[in-house]
Amino acid sequence: MNTIYKRSKQIFAPALIAGCITMAGCQKDWLAPEPLSFYNPDVTFNDPAGLRATLVACERNMRLEWYGDAPPMVTESIFSDIAVEGTTDKSGPAQNLNLLITPDAQLNSGDYNKIGWYWLEGFKGIKYANVAISRIDQPTYKNEQEKNEILGAAYFHRAARYYRLTQQFGDVPLILDEVIGPKLDFQSTKREVILQKMKVDLEFAEQWVPAVTDKGTVNKGSVSHLLTKVNLALGLFDDAIKSASNVIDGGTHKLMTTRFGVDASKANRNVIWDLHRPANKALGANTEGLMLVIDRLNIDGNMPDGIQLMRNTVPFWHNNINTPAGNRGTIDTYGIEIDQITTLGRGIGRVRPTYYSQEGVWDDKKDLRHAPGNWTRMEDIVYNNPAIKANDPYYGKNLQLRNAAGALLTIDTIRCWFDWPNYKLFIEDPQRIQPQGGNTDWYVFRLAETYLLRAEAYAWKGDFVKAAADINAVRTRANCSPLAPAKVNIGTVLDERARELYFEEPRKTELTRVAYIFAMTGKPAPNGKTYNMESFSESNYFYDRVMEKSDFYNKGVKTRHADEYTMSPYHVLWPVPQSAIDGNVQGRINQNKGYNGFQNNVPALTSIPQ
Repeated sequence: MNTIYKRSKQIFAPALIAGCITMAGCQKDWLAPEPLSFYNPDVTFNDPAGLRATLVACERNMRLEWYGDAPPMVTESIFSDIAVEGTTDKSGPAQNLNLLITPDAQLNSGDYNKIGWYWLEGFKGIKYANVAISRIDQPTYKNEQEKNEILGAAYFHRAARYYRLTQQFGDVPLILDEVIGPKLDFQSTKREVILQKMKVDLEFAEQWVPAVTDKGTVNKGSVSHLLTKVNLALGLFDDAIKSASNVIDGGTHKLMTTRFGVDASKANRNVIWDLHRPANKALGANTEGLMLVIDRLNIDGNMPDGIQLMRNTVPFWHNNINTPAGNRGTIDTYGIEIDQITTLGRGIGRVRPTYYSQEGVWDDKKDLRHAPGNWTRMEDIVYNNPAIKANDPYYGKNLQLRNAAGALLTIDTIRCWFDWPNYKLFIEDPQRIQPQGGNTDWYVFRLAETYLLRAEAYAWKGDFVKAAADINAVRTRANCSPLAPAKVNIGTVLDERARELYFEEPRKTELTRVAYIFAMTGKPAPNGKTYNMESFSESNYFYDRVMEKSDFYNKGVKTRHADEYTMSPYHVLWPVPQSAIDGNVQGRINQNKGYNGFQNNVPALTSIPQ
């Protein structure tokens, strides 16, 4: 049996390993484990398999970011230049960020946002990893390699959470050991100190983690890829080039440039389509995936509701769209004469892409990532409501946004009318007659991103020839013309990331990382401005880029429910949930500037706490 399926049977081990974290109340420690009465860690972790179970807990924790209704990745996307929250029939979703994003607001709900989820689950992942790290000397090992493989994988998982937390929240508590008893005196540690420690840990892991492991587990390529992000975040561009080159030139991972997998024989498809088929992501033949999360139908420990990707990212195309004759034109019924629900999915338009990500970023008409068949446009859909077949001449014809007089044919262009990358977002869903996105593996890190990270490092150094070469490795695979070195800057790197990594990369995290680098270095940004760390929350590249690229925020755009899209420069960092601050009664977790509570901050730690 494939080891993926064997490992999934351990998926519920986290409940025994570390209990749960709470964000509410002063009486409970939000990072302390609550082991069940029959759980004895001194026995459980006498065997390497016990420590490996903590890594399974980390893997499952990592998977949660993409799965279920309103997955956390929605929040990463809408706090960026590529998308906004598209739910338009009620207040609460993160649209008016100036009003709704506060430390004591609802920060962990599908109806609002998942900022609090990232805080909570980030520290859960750290807690699981710390169990393995703190108890690494407890078992007896076959050899040093076995021990250091487990330690290196645990270092990876801890570093992955801290990389995200430091780009989402800035300075946060640094916890390097298993928390066993009550602890209510956490202190914020400077972001740079945390990242420097993660760099040291990842460099150790890079030496010991194998190049080839079971799909869904930590391998050397994923470690080096994460190390590249940490190196960039620290402004260590030569180190970032080295760690990225370890992946690109390491001999294990290669870009997929020829047809492969389940649809390889279909002439109307292409390698971009193949790359994102669920059945192809974890194939042995797929040399591009570095880190994946694994979720399959009918295996123990899978996600019961699947990824629901189409529900969240596909427009509400089956409602509120009329024909020019004034009749309801589209419907989500399956099995009818023109059954479109099976091929498009039942979307509700929660992730509403901006004009930038739909049209503005696309600079080559040959680009397979934006080509018919891979990319779905609203005009590709037809009026399919059986009730109008007999009396409406538009039945079976392609949708129109406006009638001959120029009047809109939908009451909601935000939620119901936008184009999307069907090749990436279409996920088979055999358990639902109205598919929303079923069980599927998903890329966490992919080699195409490694090329773009190295391109970014070269661009920071001013080596635009090498930066262009790395960007073009990704572009030419997608059938695009190469980009000239003279055209390259950090903005063009971010553009290529938007084209290649839509709803794969945590876009807010990466934009904030880039904003930090501009502030740390003082280098001029593509917009001609320079930034500094002292005024980071008042003036930063993150905010200026979103304002430049988004056609929603601060443009006066309102939803049907009259909620206006707003954003401010301080949203470069998210608010630390107030419940986490209040529960930490013997210490001080700092709040970010721009949010209530910042005035109570104390200097963050500038060294690793003992």
